[in-house]
Amino acid sequence: MDATSPLTETQQAILALIAERIDAEGMPPSQAEIARAFGFKGVRAAQYHLEALEAAGAIERVPGRARGIRLLHAPVPPQGALALGPAMAAGAASNDDALLLPVLGQVAAGMPIGADIGSDQMLVLDRVLFSPSPDYLLKVKGDSMRDEGIFDGDLIGVHRTRDARSGQIVVARIDDEVTVKLLKVGKDRIRLLPRNPDYAPIEVQPGQDFAIEGLYCGLVRPNR
Repeated sequence: MDATSPLTETQQAILALIAERIDAEGMPPSQAEIARAFGFKGVRAAQYHLEALEAAGAIERVPGRARGIRLLHAPVPPQGALALGPAMAAGAASNDDALLLPVLGQVAAGMPIGADIGSDQMLVLDRVLFSPSPDYLLKVKGDSMRDEGIFDGDLIGVHRTRDARSGQIVVARIDDEVTVKLLKVGKDRIRLLPRNPDYAPIEVQPGQDFAIEGLYCGLVRPNR
């Protein structure tokens, strides 16, 4: 790899995603899939990072093919990867099931707050910590989900999906704000329930912009 063109942590994470998809599915992700996985607003950001990876000699792109990406160099964990302690970090890094996940922002376990999308913080974790496999991590702010064992400062894994069943813990977006709550779907209403009696349920009102962003699939608790 060109030593004069160091990769950013985001680019290293994209490289890890490409390697993971090729290994698991026999093909790389599309630019749209990369954009969704990293919370980019459009494919142009994904194109920019792929161009940087190609300039650094990490990948080769085949013109005219939707998934025309060839991996030339295996990814390595970024130097800035968040440490969870020597045992856990070393175990994840040496495990074939290691995941390199971006921390994309914050999610409220209290009242909804805006998501701070775009963080370059990365974390190397073992896949067995989560079910299903997460696409990214969010940092929890607040204690409304404490009875589920989710506390302020925890990093929760989020599996990106628009589909969820009543009774699942979800990351939901309400009018451009993001929160983690227990989903309850009734005949004529949707409620997002806290797991702390000090907080009131959130009832989705008619006309509100509401969407499920993903499923909660496990957490890690960084050293404090």
